[in-house]
Amino acid sequence: MLAVLSPGQGSQKPGFLTPWLDLPGAEARLRWWSALAGVDLVHLGTVAGADEIKDTARTQPLLVAAALLAAEQLPMHDVAVTAGHSVGELGATALAGVLPAESAITLAGVRGREMAAACALEPTGMAAVLGGDPDEVLAAIEAHGLHPANRNGAGQVVAAGAVDNLDKLAAEPPARARIIRLQVAGAFHTPYMAPAEAALAAVAGGITPADPSRILLSNLDGAAVNHGREMVQRLVRQVTAPVRWDLCMRTLADLGVTGVIELPPAGTLAGLVKRELKGAAAPEIVTLNTPDDLAAARDLIARHGVAPSHEPTISFRVVVAPSAGTFAPAQDLAEGETVRAGQVVGHVATRQGPVEVTAHDGGVLTEWLAHHDDPVAPGQPLARIGGQS
Repeated sequence: MLAVLSPGQGSQKPGFLTPWLDLPGAEARLRWWSALAGVDLVHLGTVAGADEIKDTARTQPLLVAAALLAAEQLPMHDVAVTAGHSVGELGATALAGVLPAESAITLAGVRGREMAAACALEPTGMAAVLGGDPDEVLAAIEAHGLHPANRNGAGQVVAAGAVDNLDKLAAEPPARARIIRLQVAGAFHTPYMAPAEAALAAVAGGITPADPSRILLSNLDGAAVNHGREMVQRLVRQVTAPVRWDLCMRTLADLGVTGVIELPPAGTLAGLVKRELKGAAAPEIVTLNTPDDLAAARDLIARHGVAPSHEPTISFRVVVAPSAGTFAPAQDLAEGETVRAGQVVGHVATRQGPVEVTAHDGGVLTEWLAHHDDPVAPGQPLARIGGQS
């Protein structure tokens, strides 16, 4: 099974789109998307300097455009899973078929402008906390009045909040942890971004999304999201909610992903996956940075993607846990049996009582991803259902 990942802010590099403009139609595509985003994507991706592309109002649509431009060169019909980090989630949502590319670019432009405006309201920032005991790191962040904006796995948590509080955290770091201040405009993915969330919600409310055509993971909790409207709501909520990339990587492992392609500008997410998923769970990774890398990416898809066939296409949907607890599959429901939309396929035992787990779509129960009495977290994949399309 193969996953395509779309990176977030901080991964951009001056001139990283230059080689892509040699592809037929690429420059025209970027100029069309520039009109939607309200920024010159051709200029930003080719000749703009590091300071200019660090501006979140410019960076966000630039990153989404780069991911979508590169993905157009890949056989995406053979890709099973998409996920993105922070603003990269807009690109992943488009690649999963929930949004047209034009809607994703437009939302990225609005998101970037509004988050930049929110950053200007008061002095805030972000700092990476590397190493240390995870519980102690989170406790220290909370004790200093900060928020864990990104939980990236691989021993990396990003703290965000008031500049003064970040200074205090740097002066009193958790044991065995290093603090690195990030050159960003403000405290993304925290309540400081509430005005931006409201502005994005007003625009997103006019979109009519489709349901995902492949497995689409959410930064909110690592869950595979089955409904397009729910995913749009999660994209809006994510402006103030922490990025749980650690949970997304856990889901990649739970799904049995064996190949990963990171879209340009690639490297950051590939590094996190490499450090977090080791041993038998380690996928083969391709970082797609220039058109020269396309051959390797296509080869990876050919070997790890959905096998091409003249038979009806099989699309998989993942049933996820609605809450934390202990899972119990429905009695006498075995792999290979047909389930209908709305059918109860199991229960999660919680402190408040059992919670039903239902199938959002009909199809064949192809695989249980959790078993009787397994402890499960909210959003954790429980079963995979396949159907012909």
